[in-house]
Amino acid sequence: MVKSMGASLYVPANHKDLAQIANCEKLPHARSLIFCLEDAIAERELSWSLFNLSVVLANMHDAIPAERFVRVRNPEVMERVLAMAGSDKLTGFVLPKVTRHNFDTYFRLVRDTDHSLMPTLETAEVFCDSEMQQLRSVFDAPGVRQRILCLRIGGNDLLALLGLRRPRGMTIYRTPLGPVIARLVTTFRPYGFALTAPVFEYLDLPELLDQEVAEDLAYGMVGKTAIHPTQIAPIEQHYKVRPQDLAVARAILDDASPAVFRMDDAMCEVATHRAWAERLVEQSHRFGAHALDAGRRTSLEGEPS
Repeated sequence: MVKSMGASLYVPANHKDLAQIANCEKLPHARSLIFCLEDAIAERELSWSLFNLSVVLANMHDAIPAERFVRVRNPEVMERVLAMAGSDKLTGFVLPKVTRHNFDTYFRLVRDTDHSLMPTLETAEVFCDSEMQQLRSVFDAPGVRQRILCLRIGGNDLLALLGLRRPRGMTIYRTPLGPVIARLVTTFRPYGFALTAPVFEYLDLPELLDQEVAEDLAYGMVGKTAIHPTQIAPIEQHYKVRPQDLAVARAILDDASPAVFRMDDAMCEVATHRAWAERLVEQSHRFGAHALDAGRRTSLEGEPS
């Protein structure tokens, strides 16, 4: 079953408070942390960032609730991180600019570890359906599939390939990436691969962030990258489940329910909606549920006429 991740916070690996953040002493509400050695780090800062990360990993606590990943720059940097004391405490790695041609170079480095992988789709190949289908076959190979936690969509890199930047007044889905994201969903989700949504880079537009996360969920995204701690709560507010939806999901999973029934003024089909219901119940365990809306009907009725 696809797991909802919510917000994953990018933290540059040269951050002065990296140790406190990694141990959840600072930002304890963060569920998923990504220590970045790629775009957030200038080439001249890479050596210091690797040293800083090595100190943090060596002293990082084991038993904390947050998942911790490293976004590597290239396979060589990944190999250096894996050689660091404490790298086994990491949940896994975010792989940049993954294609069917370079994935195995990364995978061979972690084949004999327990690390999960989050490949990032952010190259020109993303615009080619056949390339994505071939990449899906690579991810679906025996021994590989279970290591893929989710696929991340690199929105800014994809827009850059088009010579564009996201306009301030619209969500990512109103740019040329809207149809691209839709195709990625239909290419990967039916085969069990989850996707996470691109970053929202404008910190002064909370209403637009709110709208975009709602659209993320409509497209089946299981999470979104946060570029600042203030984005975590607004993102994860959307992952809290409506109590009406949770009641419907539980009814769908109830063996005593009829094959088709009406609930919350909607038709529910047990066979068709089961995967959605399982995911929603799991999401409620992780993120909770909103308060019940007054006056809404949640009772189950028999098969609609």
